[in-house]
Amino acid sequence: MKFIYPAVFRKTENGYHAFFPDLECCEASGDTLDDAIENANEACRNWITVELEEEEPNMPYVSDIEDIEIKDGDIVRNISVNIRFYEGWDE
Repeated sequence: MKFIYPAVFRKTENGYHAFFPDLECCEASGDTLDDAIENANEACRNWITVELEEEEPNMPYVSDIEDIEIKDGDIVRNISVNIRFYEGWDE
């Protein structure tokens, strides 16, 4: 199953910080934008995996990129995560 959520990348003194407006407390950072994107992808995958392990998972709606409040210099990118379900998968 494919999940796509927008992430906001913001330049900091130490590189880039990323957060997902739709995924509560899902954040990542990296020295470069590419590192931050890679780490955001992993953070998103982990967030979704944990949520899907819940007895009653509650996947949030996906914000439209135009509706996300950003600051000057922010970069918004959709992060795509593929989760494969296997019969008997219980992790």
